[in-house]
Amino acid sequence: MNWLEISLTVDGELAESVADVLARFAPNGVMTEQGVKFHDEEDEGTATGPITVRAYLEVNDQLEETRQKIEESLHYLGMIQPVPAPAYRQIADQNWMEAWKQHYKPILIGERLLILPAWLENPDPKRIPIKIDPGMAFGTGTHPTTQLCLELMERSFDDGPLTIDDRKSSIVHRPWSVIDVGCGSGILSIAALKLGADKVLGVDIDMESVNNSRENADLNGIGGELMLGQGSVTEILAGQFAFKSAPLVVANILAPVLIRLFDSGLADLIEPNGEIILSGILDHQAESVIKAGQAKGLKRGEVRQMKDWVAISMTR
Repeated sequence: MNWLEISLTVDGELAESVADVLARFAPNGVMTEQGVKFHDEEDEGTATGPITVRAYLEVNDQLEETRQKIEESLHYLGMIQPVPAPAYRQIADQNWMEAWKQHYKPILIGERLLILPAWLENPDPKRIPIKIDPGMAFGTGTHPTTQLCLELMERSFDDGPLTIDDRKSSIVHRPWSVIDVGCGSGILSIAALKLGADKVLGVDIDMESVNNSRENADLNGIGGELMLGQGSVTEILAGQFAFKSAPLVVANILAPVLIRLFDSGLADLIEPNGEIILSGILDHQAESVIKAGQAKGLKRGEVRQMKDWVAISMTR
């Protein structure tokens, strides 16, 4: 099936009226696009500039008649307020999901981890697969911040065979419990459990992320050992979840948010002699994040960089 795309670029006042006109003839709905301006590093984006309104018409025997009706309706709208001429473009139909999947490949992380799209088989049985079905939540494994965090996490775990006595030995520093602040897709929480943690608490302020984390946990055969909930540092310290501290804490969030979370008690989540791995940090922001951690009594550890992004390990 082929489609005819019709689009008009108009100002904000006219966009709604144009969308109403196109919607009468486009059974699949109307799409609008607008530019985005970022005022600061925390800004999620503010819409700005003209708006492009798009609709898609099925190429069939009625297409020319439908097109004439649209132009007639736009003509009448133009008698009230000037309307630009519509632009047309033919588009061949395709399975967008399958086309997207072809470009999403397994990702090797560190020495032992493998980020695996949920629909693929593990190509390297020697590696630990973390199956991810990308949804609305952040954390598919393709971004440097996630990869850096996973590399530092892998280093935090001992990969040798352990006995019951090993668990009691102070020589073994494997973090048996982990807190994942801003869990997103759950990728870090799942990795921690597959690397050897007994239990993980993953929290996020976005319920969509919490739901996506559970879906990905199910894909990996993970159950109650991953405790998920909506919240952040304040809720954890208030005792709203299973535990309030852990020997390993991970937080892959934007740098300004990490600094703010330190003021909310982020460092208090780390058990004595424990570690926190911080990611989501641009290279020019690293020093300010380190200083925020040091102000709470943390010691700077390893710093890793990939492109413009940095991950930092700090210890308590």
